[in-house]
Amino acid sequence: MKKILVVLVVSILFLNLSAQNKITDPRDGNVYRTITIDDRTWMAENLKFKAEGNGAFYFDNNPNNEADYGVLYDWKTATKACPNGWHLPSGSEFRSLINNFERDDAWEKTKSGPVSFGIQLAGMQDYEGTFTEMDESGYYWTSTEYDSDNAEFFSYLIINDKPVVDISRAEDMTDIHGAEKSNKYSVRCVKN
Repeated sequence: MKKILVVLVVSILFLNLSAQNKITDPRDGNVYRTITIDDRTWMAENLKFKAEGNGAFYFDNNPNNEADYGVLYDWKTATKACPNGWHLPSGSEFRSLINNFERDDAWEKTKSGPVSFGIQLAGMQDYEGTFTEMDESGYYWTSTEYDSDNAEFFSYLIINDKPVVDISRAEDMTDIHGAEKSNKYSVRCVKN
């Protein structure tokens, strides 16, 4: 899989708090910081909505992980998990986010001090049910579907103390098929 090495950790992790707003999810009362990047308003925290059914999980099935990491979702549940007026971002919306980080030098440091964009390294649960990589990586579903079994995802990994950001892309290599939709990844929502 082709990896795109993007800006320093600071570029993704730190933004100016004064530019952030909050929304309250009316379904469960959870409050999320938001931030507008490249004319798109993003949730700056992992979604915590515990969707009905069997598609939403706490890491290690431990509800105490929700506060810091949010909830992990299978792809089908992720496509319906965002509150009304918000949606699961497409792969192109995540690419726009990455491109903004790559070109906007002002994001490296802010005058008001560092505030997290909210990349929460919540790990994942694979199709076999194994929870892995908490505090090492964040995987986020996109709404882009490859086929009936696989969908595109955005990943943020820390490798040798450096961030590696990637989006699975079928056009990069013939053997890239995204991730199995039964994997459980985090969700970030974008305002419609």
